[in-house]
Amino acid sequence: MSSLVIRQARVVPVGGVAAPTGPVDLRIVGDRVVEVAPTLRPHADDEVLDAEGRWLLPGLWDQHVHLGQWAANSSRLDLSSTTSPDEATRLVAAEVGARAGGAPGTVVQGFGHRTAGWERQPTVAELDAVSGDLPVVLISGDAHHGWLNSAALRLLDVPPREGVVEENDWFPVFARLDEVTQTAESKRTAYAKVLDTAVRRGVVGIREMEWADNATEWAERSNSGLDVLRVRTATYAVGLAETIAAGRRSGDVLDEAGLVTMGPLKIISDGSLNTRTAFCHDPYVGSDELEHPRGRPNNSPEELAELLATATAHGLDVAVHAIGDAAVGIALDAFSRTGARGSIEHAQLVATDDVERMARLGVVASVQPAHLLDDRDVTHQCWPDRADRCFPLRSMLDAGVRLAMGSDAPVAPLDPWEAMAAAVHRTGDEREEWNGAEALTVEQALAGSVDGATTVGVGSLADLVLLDGDPLAGPDRGPDAAARLRSARVDCTIVGGRMPGSPRAGR
Repeated sequence: MSSLVIRQARVVPVGGVAAPTGPVDLRIVGDRVVEVAPTLRPHADDEVLDAEGRWLLPGLWDQHVHLGQWAANSSRLDLSSTTSPDEATRLVAAEVGARAGGAPGTVVQGFGHRTAGWERQPTVAELDAVSGDLPVVLISGDAHHGWLNSAALRLLDVPPREGVVEENDWFPVFARLDEVTQTAESKRTAYAKVLDTAVRRGVVGIREMEWADNATEWAERSNSGLDVLRVRTATYAVGLAETIAAGRRSGDVLDEAGLVTMGPLKIISDGSLNTRTAFCHDPYVGSDELEHPRGRPNNSPEELAELLATATAHGLDVAVHAIGDAAVGIALDAFSRTGARGSIEHAQLVATDDVERMARLGVVASVQPAHLLDDRDVTHQCWPDRADRCFPLRSMLDAGVRLAMGSDAPVAPLDPWEAMAAAVHRTGDEREEWNGAEALTVEQALAGSVDGATTVGVGSLADLVLLDGDPLAGPDRGPDAAARLRSARVDCTIVGGRMPGSPRAGR
């Protein structure tokens, strides 16, 4: 069994557990820390890592990722700065011109536009006018709708329409994009690149929410050599029967290396703020033209409870996407009725009473703090009467709700340091913090980023990060704390007792 000695590391206290006061040596056997002492004598076959007084903490997790879409984003046209359909189509026209005479099968993809702040909604016709017969697929910044031209609608077998493809009509189309835009080789290369980048940022694990057969695909990736970090694979309702038939339960190991495990049943119970479909108790401001002024649920309360009950009966946790306060309340009703275990994904707008109820039910809040930087302005446009209840991170933590932090990449970058920075200093520009009372401390943000782990010690899982500086040294919130987190330098990431480049035991 592989063994590793880390020499002279300073252990960072995490999760309220004290750490040794000075540098220590740690011995790792297999995937566990088995010994901690001021000094240890390495065995003849030990691999040795000299930390030289650097700081050691549990490895970081991103608890909500669409990794395939994040991998594909590097080749997509950036539309995040657009403020109107006209700006977007000008960028598309330039991209189409640059692709003239390109390889057969070319599909222009863009990502990042946010239509909730636009004065009018986009149309297929205006996209057709600048793209002709070249398929164009523009993915919204929250990934909840696609703006497609007629050629792309035909390519992806979507019925003709005047405007965008939203929500439940869109997600199956989104899931098929890589079938028409990527080869198996290019897809693997893209995955390898983003996995390497994630590990270099200290990420040891992700919860994969991609619209795919995640359990099968990730086991195959890991077994073929992409056994880089830990992956918990979600299934959606469309794959639930197959998951049950295969006997997969949350926590079951799916690959040879023991890194890929079955995760939750993912349910998207409502929409999003930027598509103005997140389901709320009160109408959106300026919602006169909306078919659903309060947003809309994607399931009835009975359907949602049935899904939770089925998952629970077959050993699956659940992850319920709920952004609007009405959707959060309905989801908590379903948790209460069924005894399901799991999380509310996003919990962006939460009624005060539901914060306490989430704590009583033991439901985890899977939150993406970097979203508050992007959603601040559109919140004050669409929800100015309830903006004080958005991203209630500190309120949930104070009530006893466990926070599990992530990115929702590609909606925000797969970067836990950016998520933590947003949590401790709730602004991305020169303005005052947005709802500053809801800011976390650096230690609280770290605790929400390590998958429930605490200070590294004997018995700890050997998923570890070695930092060049102490993340707790200095102010515990505010601009200086955020700057310290964003500039954190990861020197080494260890997953399952293995350093990058070391062979996996048994391979």
